[in-house]
Amino acid sequence: MEETISLKELFQTLKKRLSLIIIITAIAAATSGLISFFVLTPIYQSSTQILVNQTKNDQQAFNPGEVQTNLQLINTYNVIIKSPAILDKVVQKLDLDISSAQLKPMITVASEQDSQVVNINAQNEDPKLAAQIANTVASTFQTEIVNIMKVDNVSILSKADLGTDPSPIQPKPLMNIAIAIVIGLMAGVGLAFLLEYLDNTIKTEEDIEKHLGLPVLGAITRIDMEQEMQNQKNVQTNVARTRGESFGS
Repeated sequence: MEETISLKELFQTLKKRLSLIIIITAIAAATSGLISFFVLTPIYQSSTQILVNQTKNDQQAFNPGEVQTNLQLINTYNVIIKSPAILDKVVQKLDLDISSAQLKPMITVASEQDSQVVNINAQNEDPKLAAQIANTVASTFQTEIVNIMKVDNVSILSKADLGTDPSPIQPKPLMNIAIAIVIGLMAGVGLAFLLEYLDNTIKTEEDIEKHLGLPVLGAITRIDMEQEMQNQKNVQTNVARTRGESFGS
């Protein structure tokens, strides 16, 4: 016989384990908030843009072939920007207490689609240092590319600006808490159904009919002896009081 579960039973299971689900969700949200606010270190990001383009005088005409060549060079430039040839000099200029290999993961280079603009992003725990790294990488690359590839086709479009009130890009506490709430709910609901599935005890008459397939002919009500004795005492007290009032009248 195939066992089916109705929506009513699902809701009854959720209602039965509601406190467990709420506790797990609250613990997940609280843990995520504590980690986001007090454990994880804020990371700031600053960006600068460079343009890859051949310098021209007024007599030179626009050549689409040179644009295509510049676009192809951008992939090469992206690699060179994060190479030791550039980063070693950045470390020296900023007098950083790290190596170029440690600096490399802090820098990301991405080019705008079908354009000659390259974005250089630098991340650091110090927002001021992040801006300095981005600007120094761009200026160093602009200078060194002349010696490396014997070309002078890089110009800086915009410099990284610290701003008045920089905001960290990570962690994002509200997003982390929201994700933790969703995960907590999923874990709580899953655990509730798991506990219900593992619980094979018979508690009600309906469980007997469901699991044994036998009709219930009768049920024995459980009596609380202490409560029953207290009820009898109350009845006797009320009877005695009623008789006393009758004799008094």
